[in-house]
Amino acid sequence: MRGKVAVIGAGGWGTALAIIANVADNQVTLWARNQEKATLIAETRENKEYLPGITIPEAITITSDLETALTGAQLILFVVPAQALRATLEIAAPYLTNKQCLITACKGIEDKTQMRMSQVAQDVLPEPLQQQIGVISGPNHAEEVGRQIPSATVISSLNAAIAEEAQALLMSQCFRVYTTNDLVGVEVAGAMKNVIALAAGISDGLGFGDNTKAALMTRGLAEMARLGVAMGAEPLTFSGLAGMGDLIATCTSLHSRNARAGRAIGSGQKLSEILAASNMVVEGVWTTEAAYSLGDSYNTELPITNQVYQILFHDKSPRKAVIELMERGAAREDESYLLSAYTLRG
Repeated sequence: MRGKVAVIGAGGWGTALAIIANVADNQVTLWARNQEKATLIAETRENKEYLPGITIPEAITITSDLETALTGAQLILFVVPAQALRATLEIAAPYLTNKQCLITACKGIEDKTQMRMSQVAQDVLPEPLQQQIGVISGPNHAEEVGRQIPSATVISSLNAAIAEEAQALLMSQCFRVYTTNDLVGVEVAGAMKNVIALAAGISDGLGFGDNTKAALMTRGLAEMARLGVAMGAEPLTFSGLAGMGDLIATCTSLHSRNARAGRAIGSGQKLSEILAASNMVVEGVWTTEAAYSLGDSYNTELPITNQVYQILFHDKSPRKAVIELMERGAAREDESYLLSAYTLRG
């Protein structure tokens, strides 16, 4: 037995991470906010609402008691919607110690504050715990990770020991874990790829082809890096698992709820209808709003993000948005921010 792992949040991704932690020979507890839900999952050994068809090993403890889940855990994975992380940390804080690895698995930016997830954690938790914070991100669809299909991810923390300890606890033959100290880059990439996935889905919904989606993904990657570097990230992080890897998976997969929402919007559905019909959070919607504000704050050009924002929140015609992107001023690709930022940093 490697260690004790607590997974806070019994959505699809939380359930998949609990399974992965179990595969890696840890003692695992999965926390569900609702007691009725926890009981149902424990009895059926399946999360029928968020990860149907995947059996949850008997060795995984399911509970709705937060203190029980957190006490004695060596690694704690917070796997809740980005906009719910602050409230979850506030109720968890009394049970946390500075001997635990605190890893957020939320891919988003807090809408009201424009804070990254690690910043939210630092804002909520007392100083001794702030050195224990890290994030996990990568091309990891819960539907595949839960089935133990070979996948790779990256964990980042300003405290290298935290990232390495979490890596050691989660590595297995079906889940390869890398580490990096570029916390900003990993978080910005994980959040912003959902915005680009919405754009790619909108393109599909409009009936455009592979050429259009490839252009959106490529220029979207440059846009992600542009904002990330302005916020202090390393540009090459965006060519790795948290950036390019996650972008490819999210824009091209039928599992992606952000791309699915984008396709519905491109087909003519209203955002309110899409959100009302989904039992899952479409993180890219709120990240688009936050990223739109961040672009202004950092004086950074985000043309794709800005058009997605106008579509989502101001009922702009998706087709008109695409035309405006195509008619932007002429530019040289070798002046893309991925390259120029790298050059500036030597």
